[in-house]
Amino acid sequence: MATPLSDTPLSPLQTVAVVGLGTMGTGIAEVLARAGRDVVGIDVSETQAAKCVAALESATARAVARGRLTERERADALARVRTATDLRAAADADLVIEVAPESYEIKQQIFRELDGIVRPRTILATGTNALSVTRLAADSARPERVLGLHFFNPAPAMKLVEIVSSVLTAPAAVTAVTDLALDLGKEPVPVGDRPGFVADGLLFGYLNRAAAMYEARYASREDIDAAMRLGCGLPMGPLALLDLIGIDTARTVLEAMYAASRDRLHAPAPILGQLGAAGLTGRKAGRGFYTYEAPGSGTVVPDALTPPKDAAPAPGRPVRSVGVAGSGTMARGIAEVFARAGYEVVLAARGAEKAAAAKARIGASLARSADRGRLAAGAAAQALDRITPTGTYDDLAGVDLAVEAVAEDLEVKRQLFATLDKVCRPGAVLATTTSSLPVVACARATSRPQDVIGMHFFNPAPAMKLVEVVRTVLTADDVHATVRAVCDGIGKHAVDCGDRAGFIVNALLFPYLNNAIKMVQEHYASLDDIDAAMKLGGGYPMGPFELLDVVGLDVSLAIEKALHREFRDPGLAPAPLLEHLVAAGCLGRKTGRGFREHAKR
Repeated sequence: MATPLSDTPLSPLQTVAVVGLGTMGTGIAEVLARAGRDVVGIDVSETQAAKCVAALESATARAVARGRLTERERADALARVRTATDLRAAADADLVIEVAPESYEIKQQIFRELDGIVRPRTILATGTNALSVTRLAADSARPERVLGLHFFNPAPAMKLVEIVSSVLTAPAAVTAVTDLALDLGKEPVPVGDRPGFVADGLLFGYLNRAAAMYEARYASREDIDAAMRLGCGLPMGPLALLDLIGIDTARTVLEAMYAASRDRLHAPAPILGQLGAAGLTGRKAGRGFYTYEAPGSGTVVPDALTPPKDAAPAPGRPVRSVGVAGSGTMARGIAEVFARAGYEVVLAARGAEKAAAAKARIGASLARSADRGRLAAGAAAQALDRITPTGTYDDLAGVDLAVEAVAEDLEVKRQLFATLDKVCRPGAVLATTTSSLPVVACARATSRPQDVIGMHFFNPAPAMKLVEVVRTVLTADDVHATVRAVCDGIGKHAVDCGDRAGFIVNALLFPYLNNAIKMVQEHYASLDDIDAAMKLGGGYPMGPFELLDVVGLDVSLAIEKALHREFRDPGLAPAPLLEHLVAAGCLGRKTGRGFREHAKR
């Protein structure tokens, strides 16, 4: 009687067949060959197989030039790769990885043919990121040896590999493939079978909302992408990333996710279907959200939607002095930014002692910058001298721009704007730093709503380059032009957006964070695996749970609630787990416990 696959360990996976030699298949073949595996590359197209060999030769030559391989290692790696156009070439493989197009029909046909070719204990892995591994396994003669092995593009560089088990997968198969991933220098993350798995399950919902935001003409493609790069530290903006992935591929993934979840956040934005139907599928076609130098090129070229570089700036109002209302972290950071840029700053707090303490903390921040060589000692002293602390808002009477940075409470802000309306001179620009409240509500608390605008700085303000400039339907053109010019003057990158909850960054960031919480709540994956997946697979500087604990779970919940109120989408309702943690006082680093334990501050 044959021993069940689940009962005995498998021998090391030395010979690996890769079916489908596009970009991903070629990258996987390179990783395997460089790690000492014998590789059989299989593609129905002889041309594609030849392209794979040429790509491997080029990639390994670059590795030699960069000192990452010796010539001997390169020659040995290339010698370990052979190509074929017939699946029968996989007969002696210990593992077969298929990375064929995302189609059940194509993949099922490959698996059915492999059933009659490979040995009984050969593991069959699908590289899908959108289709059900269980469905593919159930159609196989030996479903216990079928699993998902999801590499990320480019496979040689990206560390993450998601190992996907179905309810039918044998533990021995999972162990063998996990050991292989480790031997390849990858970070394997075990996940269950659902569309998108962890990394793409979170990533594609975010990309979809960005496409919908652009389609609604809420913000330009350049501003959406710049906001997410500069506001979140992401390596690429979402629309540029959609072009890189392929708009048709993204839509296929989203369709599969929506079919499984029926969550409107996964329903593909219509613009994805429109671009795909027109053949504008991104970089590979030479045009998608952006226009490229040539098909396959990553060089963006100007098109009809590109903002003109030589356009004369609209006339604004002169700004020589700035008032900052508040004494917290954001107020201090904003005051420091303006003082360092040469503006005279009045820092108004609720009481002279608070104002003086705030200036002292700004002085300490400037001194640290000087100690680290980021600012000359003399410049730091001059910047501090430009800040005048005061315990009364009356001293904002002469400023040209007043920026409020008080508590994120609408009634508190409305009262402050009513005060600024009485105190500030006619023609002064009044700005709010709110991240989630309606700017127009602040404006309506004044007799001059045309002078009110949003200037959403990011924390820490001295380091973060982004400012979201938020116009209401009442904001005057010259007020908008003034704030854009001021942002240039203080070295910040301004992006324009309208007055709706979340603006650009938070409207895209927090649904992603909320979906990560839901994954944990549903016991789909652990905090550590999700954080690792997004850092290694998506290039995020922090995992979602690391970020939630830094931002504060109470702050995150307030933003989630604001988004849900504004858009009325059930998928935006805050995850119950987030609400429970906030109710328990587990707010993140500031309380010593959030999703993780922290040293209490």
